[in-house]
Amino acid sequence: MLQKLAASLLLLVTCSSSVTAQSARSNSNPSPPACSARTLHLSDPPYQDYFYSDCHVDAQAVVTSPLPDSNLSIIGPRFIVAWPAGNSGICTFFQPQSGKNGSLAIELVNSTLGAPLGPIYNKTKDSANPVVGVEGVLSFNNSAELPIAILGSVRNIRDFTEGPSLLSPIIQAGIKVTKFQKTGAQISRLWLDNVTTTTFTLVPWKNSDNHIQIDNTTLRFGSGFYHFTASFNYPQLKQLTPSQILNEQSQSLVKQQPETISSLSFFSYTEKLLAGGWRFLTYFGRDSMLTALLLQPVLSTGNGSAIEAVIGAALERVNRTDGSVCHEETIGDYATFVNLQNNITSTAAGFTYPMIDTDYYLPVLMARYFGSSPERISPLLSTKAGSIDIGNLNLTWRDLSYATASKIMNITAAFEQNQTVDNLIALKPDQSVGQWRDSSWGLAHGRIPFDVNCALAPAALYAISSLAAMPGVYPNNSVTQKWTTVAAQRAKVWEDKTLQFFQYSMTAKTAVARLTEYTSKNTFYDGPTNGDSASDYSTNGTIIDYGLAINSTTTPEVIPITHTDTAFRHYLLNTTDDEQLTTFINASANAVLRPFPAGLSTPIGVVVANPALSNNDVLIANFPNSAYHGTVVWSWQLALMAKGFERQLERCHGSSNVTDIPSSITNATATPQFCSNKGVYTALKAAYNKLWDIIENNSEQLESEVWSWTYSGGKNGTEADFKFSPLAVLPPPPGAGSATESDVRQLWSLTFLSVTRNKGFS
Repeated sequence: MLQKLAASLLLLVTCSSSVTAQSARSNSNPSPPACSARTLHLSDPPYQDYFYSDCHVDAQAVVTSPLPDSNLSIIGPRFIVAWPAGNSGICTFFQPQSGKNGSLAIELVNSTLGAPLGPIYNKTKDSANPVVGVEGVLSFNNSAELPIAILGSVRNIRDFTEGPSLLSPIIQAGIKVTKFQKTGAQISRLWLDNVTTTTFTLVPWKNSDNHIQIDNTTLRFGSGFYHFTASFNYPQLKQLTPSQILNEQSQSLVKQQPETISSLSFFSYTEKLLAGGWRFLTYFGRDSMLTALLLQPVLSTGNGSAIEAVIGAALERVNRTDGSVCHEETIGDYATFVNLQNNITSTAAGFTYPMIDTDYYLPVLMARYFGSSPERISPLLSTKAGSIDIGNLNLTWRDLSYATASKIMNITAAFEQNQTVDNLIALKPDQSVGQWRDSSWGLAHGRIPFDVNCALAPAALYAISSLAAMPGVYPNNSVTQKWTTVAAQRAKVWEDKTLQFFQYSMTAKTAVARLTEYTSKNTFYDGPTNGDSASDYSTNGTIIDYGLAINSTTTPEVIPITHTDTAFRHYLLNTTDDEQLTTFINASANAVLRPFPAGLSTPIGVVVANPALSNNDVLIANFPNSAYHGTVVWSWQLALMAKGFERQLERCHGSSNVTDIPSSITNATATPQFCSNKGVYTALKAAYNKLWDIIENNSEQLESEVWSWTYSGGKNGTEADFKFSPLAVLPPPPGAGSATESDVRQLWSLTFLSVTRNKGFS
C-alpha cells in the first residue's frame, strides 16, 4: 500500500567540523566559512526529498526508488539535485545492469560526509563565483548503470521527465564524462554562457574493490556506497530566514510549526518567492501573489519583507508595453538556450505573459497591503525598475503598476457598457491555457474561464478604486483621478452580471441518471453513485451549478463540470445582490456536501473538477484521477475554499476581512439575506465543517502540490475504499505524454499557516 506523505525528519544544525573538513578534503580546498545549516527530510514514497540551506547554497535533493507495487513503466531509480539559483539542477537516471526492471533500489544515507547532505564551498581562481553545492553518500543494492544525465536547467530536466523524453542535442552535447580520483567518474557540463559549469561526481565509498567503468557517456558500477558531489559556480540568491519571513505577532510559528516554516524559508528570497520544489524553483506570479494574499496575516511587512518581495517581484517583471504581469521567468542556462533558439546570443532572462488571470492579483494584493501599510507606498513604488528585467530600465515600479491598472481598466470597459459573452474575458488567441488550470484539458478546452470573469476581474476593479484613492499609488493625472468612482461602478457591474453566464441546472432525477452512466464508464471508480445526495442537496428537486468555463464566443455553451473555482468569488468579493448570492452560496455549499461522484468531496480531499454530471463522454475520459487538473486534490484550493466559506459566514455575524472593497460602495456592512435563510445558512455552515474535517483528516498531504486517490472496489463507498495516491504513480490520462509528478512542497500549499479552522462555526 502506498504510504501517505509524511514529514519524517527536521534537523536544525550547525555544520560540524567533520562535515566541513571532509568536504574540504574531497575537493582539495580550504573548508568553507562556518555557518549554520537547515536541513529537512520529507518522505513521499517512492520519493525521498532532502532540503539543505546555509549561508552559501540552497539545494533540494530527490531520490526516486521504486516500491514493490510501483508501476515500473513510470517509476525508475533516479537522483536529482535542484538549486533555486538559476532554477538549475542535475538529474541522473539509473538502471540495473542485470536488465531486470525493478531490481535496483537507491538510497541517500547518513555519513561523515553529511546527514545526509553536506555542503560544498570552494573558491577558485578560474571563477568569479565560488563553487557551491551538496555532497553525500548514495547506496545501491545492486550493480547499476547511469545511462542518462541532464545537467544545467530544471526546465531541461522537466522537458525530459514531463514531455516525450525530450533531450536537447545542444545541451547533451556539452556533457563530458571523465575518470575521477582513480576509481570514480565525473560528469560535467559547461553552460551555454561559457562561464558556469555544473559537475556531478560519483566515487566508491568504503568499497575498496569497486570502481566505476566508463563506456562513452554511460557509467557502470557494482552495488555498495558511493560518494557523490553536485556543484556549480553560479551567483546565489539571498534566502529569507524563518524569522525574517514572519511578522512580529507570528514569530511563535517558528517553534510551533518548524517544518512548515523551514519549507517557506526555502522558497523565500529577498528578490522573489519561488513556486515549489523541485519542479518550480523560480518566479511564478500567480503562485506567489495568491500565497501572499492567503498568508498576509502572518507575513513580514516593510523594507526587505516577504510581502514586499512578492509585490516587488511582480512589479519588476511587468511588461511595460501593455501592463501584463509576468507569469513565469526564464533564467539561468535555459534563458541562454531560449535566446539561442531565437538567434540571440545573450544570457538575459526572459519573461512570459501567456496568462489572463495573473494581472488581476497584483492590484488586489497591493490594495490589501497598502491599505494596512500606507507608509510603504512611496518607498516601494519609487523603486527604479530594470534590475531583473532590463527592458524596464528608466521606469519605476509606480509606472509599471499604473500600466497594469490601465490594462485592466481598458479590458473591462466593454462589458460595463454591454453585458454579452463577447465582452467577457477570454484566453489569448494564441494560447490554449490562461489561468491556474494550465494543462491541456484543465479548462476542458473552454476559452472563457469562471474565475477570471466572476471573481478576479471585479475584485481587481474594486482594488483599483481603493488604490486610486491612496495618495502616491498612481500618477496624479485626469484619468486616475476618476478611477476611484469609475472602477468601483464597473466592478459592481462585473460582480452582478457575470455569474448568470456560467449558471446551469438539471433536475435531481436527471442527475441520478447521469451518475449511473458515469460510474459505468468510469475507469477508476466503481463505487456507489451517491445519487441520493443529488436529491438531498438540491433546491426543490433542482441542482443548480456554475460551469468551469464557457466554450467560446462563437459557441457560448457552459462546460458543465463541477469545480472549486467558486471559492475565488467567496474569498474575494462581498457581493450584495442578495437573490444571486443566496443561490450561489447554496450551490457552492451543496457541491461540497454531495459526496463524489455526485459532488466534490472524497475522504482524501475535495477534488478540483468533477465531470460526472456533464453527460459528456469526452469530458469524462479527460478528467480522470490521473489528470493534473482532473478529479484530484490541490491543497491551496482547499485553503481558498475554507477561507472563502469562512468570510461569507463572517458576514452573518457582522465581520469581514476583505479590506480592499470600500464598504461605502458595496454596502458590505449590511447582513446578507442568505444569513436569515435557515436552509442556505445551515448548508454553508455544514459545508465549511465538512471541508475542515476532510482537511484535518488529510493533514499529512496538505503541504504538497497535488495528490490523487484510488478506489478499491467496495460498493458501499466507505472511507476505507479510498486510498491516497501520489499523482505521478498513476498511468497518465489519454493522450498525455507522461504522468505528472507533484512537488513535495509547494509555496501556495503552505497557506494553512494562516488559514485555520474558525471553531466559532463548528
